[in-house]
Amino acid sequence: MVLVENNVRVAVYDLNPNGKKAVVMIHGWPLAGEIFEYQQEMLVNNGYRVVTIDLRGFGNSDVTADGYTYDQFAIDLFHIVRNLNLNNFILAGFSMGGGIALRYMNLCNGYGVNKLCLLGAAAPSFTRRPGFPYGVTPESVNQLIMQAAADRADLCANFSRRLLNTQHSDAIKDWFGKIALQASGIGTILAAYSLRDEDCRPDMSSVHVPTGIFHGQKDVIVPFELGVLQHETIPHSDFYPFENSGHAIFYDELPLFNQLFLEFLEK
Repeated sequence: MVLVENNVRVAVYDLNPNGKKAVVMIHGWPLAGEIFEYQQEMLVNNGYRVVTIDLRGFGNSDVTADGYTYDQFAIDLFHIVRNLNLNNFILAGFSMGGGIALRYMNLCNGYGVNKLCLLGAAAPSFTRRPGFPYGVTPESVNQLIMQAAADRADLCANFSRRLLNTQHSDAIKDWFGKIALQASGIGTILAAYSLRDEDCRPDMSSVHVPTGIFHGQKDVIVPFELGVLQHETIPHSDFYPFENSGHAIFYDELPLFNQLFLEFLEK
């Protein structure tokens, strides 16, 4: 556990702390750092230090009554980075975690980051808004919020089955659903408000490090067009489209993802 502001305890998992370089991985809504299990071994075997985090209100971290904004998540990350004395590290954010990574690059001046990975990132904006006709409708997120408030177990079960496009066992789908259900109810709901309302367009211009954009072409949660926009907006970024992947870009085509992810890290 790492203490952040107001003595909130955030669960941090630090594998191979003497590795050649750190990769810090931020999960998406409504999941936890456990989702990166199938990257951890690969990265450690290639000499990397791997730091995964359960955002406040998710996984094993403390549940708070508020603080589920991208600003607060980014500040929590800054405290973790300072606590672990991380520098020249690679920051990877999945889905909502991609938006948080972009906010960290802006709000915290990308402190310590020398390479950025956006994995199915919910950015520049997850929802459509004036001047931005991309992403999903705010109403669709409102439906998720209402479902989380009425039957979160069903939300988690359904969400886990929408993560993947290719054929996988029911057991792995249930695993994702179990991870989602471990989140707090209040964290699930309030972070969904952030997903709906946060606008990362001003954060995009703060990215001045090599960036890899990984996005599934069959993503039914964060539309593929958002990955295209990220690539068009972030100068000199590398784009890795996955023809057969849904939202869980890190698992749907697992061997291919791990291969290309590692290739980008070692460029």
